[in-house]
Amino acid sequence: MFRDTGVVACALVTPWWRRRAVGDSSAEGGVVPTAILDWRDPVVHSLVRATAAEDRLAGLRAAHRMIAGSVRPVYSVQERQSISRTLRRGRGSCSQRLAILEGVARAQGIPTRVRGLVVDGRFWYPRFPQLKFLVPSRVVVAWPEFRIADVWVPVGELFGPLTELAAQSGFSNDSGETLFDAVSRTAIDWDGVTCEVGGACDLSATVLADLGHFDSRDDLFRQHGQTLSGPLTRLADPVLSRWAPSQRASSR
Repeated sequence: MFRDTGVVACALVTPWWRRRAVGDSSAEGGVVPTAILDWRDPVVHSLVRATAAEDRLAGLRAAHRMIAGSVRPVYSVQERQSISRTLRRGRGSCSQRLAILEGVARAQGIPTRVRGLVVDGRFWYPRFPQLKFLVPSRVVVAWPEFRIADVWVPVGELFGPLTELAAQSGFSNDSGETLFDAVSRTAIDWDGVTCEVGGACDLSATVLADLGHFDSRDDLFRQHGQTLSGPLTRLADPVLSRWAPSQRASSR
């Protein structure tokens, strides 16, 4: 999976001292607003009204499309930023845009929870070909799930089963496309489900640890912290939050 062995992901910017305890696999999620998912804010409600649909799955797909079109992707690292702030700024990281989708779901009465994954920092090398030495060795990913018709549906399956989505070209993480955008067209497979039907979509080799499920992303980041330590997050975010992904591919 990772061919660039000459550069080691940076452990100095990673809060390695945190205890990586596994979350509760039976997390029930919920619909209440949180510090991050502050869906009662008027700016969030305008998005909720614009995407409301009787078919809950169709409504979430519509919300995803609207977020993709109205919130510019950037490299923000402030995971605890409220979704109302992200919407007002009109730009956000992949994680922040996913959080908006969670907030919209909760506002529509759809329970959400997140699965916590620790992903190898080398997965993000193509985004920063000249700055690999600054990429954290481990990246905490909050992967949302939505309870629809009494079934938990991961965000990667909102647009269809992974085995069907795997028929499309996989996510390469070396262009302007982000994980948030990619879920609408291809399989984002953290578990190796597609290894036999579409190897390019299998990202399981990048997962270093599965932290389990949490009732909210607030709980995940409260227990495990953000990818960068606090001081580095405050220093880096003002710059990265204005830096958009390049549209040209590069070797990660």
